[in-house]
Amino acid sequence: MNDIVLPTGQRSSGLLLHPTSLPGRYGIGDLGASAYQFVDFLVASGQQCWQVLPLGPPDDAYSPYQGASSMAGNPLLLSLETLVQEGWLPATALSGAPIFPDTFVDYNAVTQWKGALLRQTAAQCVQALVGVDRLAFETFCAEKQAWLDAFAAFMALKEANAGLPWTQWTHRTDPDPGAVAAYKFLQFQFFRQWQTLKQYCHCHGIRLIGDMPIYVAPDSADVWGHPELFALDDTGQPTGVAGVPPDYFSATGQRWGNPVYRWDVLADTGYAWWIARVQAVLELVDIVRLDHFLGFERYYVIPVEAPTAIEGEWLEGPGDRFFAALHRALGGLPLIAEDLGMITAEVVALRERWGLPGMRVLQFAFGSDAPDDLNKPHNYTKNCVVYTGTHDNDTTLGWFGTLETEARTRTLRYLHSDGRAVHWDMIRVALASVADTAIVPLQDVLGLGTTARINLPGTGQHNWSWRLQPQQLRPHLSEQLSTLTRTYGRYPVPRPTASLA
Repeated sequence: MNDIVLPTGQRSSGLLLHPTSLPGRYGIGDLGASAYQFVDFLVASGQQCWQVLPLGPPDDAYSPYQGASSMAGNPLLLSLETLVQEGWLPATALSGAPIFPDTFVDYNAVTQWKGALLRQTAAQCVQALVGVDRLAFETFCAEKQAWLDAFAAFMALKEANAGLPWTQWTHRTDPDPGAVAAYKFLQFQFFRQWQTLKQYCHCHGIRLIGDMPIYVAPDSADVWGHPELFALDDTGQPTGVAGVPPDYFSATGQRWGNPVYRWDVLADTGYAWWIARVQAVLELVDIVRLDHFLGFERYYVIPVEAPTAIEGEWLEGPGDRFFAALHRALGGLPLIAEDLGMITAEVVALRERWGLPGMRVLQFAFGSDAPDDLNKPHNYTKNCVVYTGTHDNDTTLGWFGTLETEARTRTLRYLHSDGRAVHWDMIRVALASVADTAIVPLQDVLGLGTTARINLPGTGQHNWSWRLQPQQLRPHLSEQLSTLTRTYGRYPVPRPTASLA
């Protein structure tokens, strides 16, 4: 399934950056030159991993965790320059591009111009396909039919219904064939561009870490195409929604609003849809971070009419049966278990039975002086992935700036830091830890504050919009990161060369 081979048991490290954050002329990061330049920066920094987060179409709040499909790619990531170079798009089409801000993604402007240009181009290209190109397109459609047909039909019908949720559609059948073909063509191009980038990563020893939310959006091709797999009423509305109950962080809990699975129905199919979903993601990446791992052992269901997560009940998840089926289908489990938050002994046991690495977040390590706190690096196990912070955390500098005096003192004492470069001290401690893998958000390497934060959970404004500036990837940063990577035994092992004897 994946053609990269790396030494087993080797310590490694990498950087976290969503492709939308890459620099570029056309308003949003893409799979063009800047993506390859970032891979070069990873290599120069001695890294072995690029965590890319979900790559699917985002929702109206621009989150890729709640998109229109859990298996499709985001067409807005397509490189327009590559489409021009390959002859799919005339160069003149780019001459009238608006002037976009380069420090953040203006999604409205990008969608209006780039989204419209891509749809128009796709419609024209599909009609003009001949010979080898048509064969390649038809082969792609046949290989991805399990999810592509439903996704393209869903998007075409959504377009015909003025973008309304599928439960409110008046036009429900017979999507326009031209629109369906155009949506398939954009996926064809996304997978072509991504696979080329993936191969470049592999040739340079870089593994790609993806991300899979446990739940899918209610207004998605997944739910529309497979309503029998979700707890829905006759109108397509959820009968109960996902979330987590009140805890230390929230007095009312978190009401996510996603429909929950009918795990009994999924079990009857051998978890076929889930297996197809994981296989689809593993075509794009080498390792998948499985979000909300708790939900596979037990999951929380909130009454659909409840305004908060205070009311709800725990139900049994699929547990070992699910992972056994997944293991049989994949021949292994290249997964990272997101086991943060309210984790029980049963969840830990499930993760350990299947040998999955868990997660540790360094920003969570300094809430108390408790020596047995599992978030403190001296308590890590090898089989885990340590982050200075995740996409849902503030940047390290932003987080540190909000700490009260006692927590700040505790943090500096543990890090043995004078506070002048606390982001590098955090990176050093993460890389020095016993954890097999260490991941650092690029913003921490750059020493950026809260304005560079990628996401603030529970809010819908200004998320997923930060963008890297080309001049920020300076050589001294890769040298400093490379030195730390070597010091703590995470530098890539040289590949063996063939003997000439």
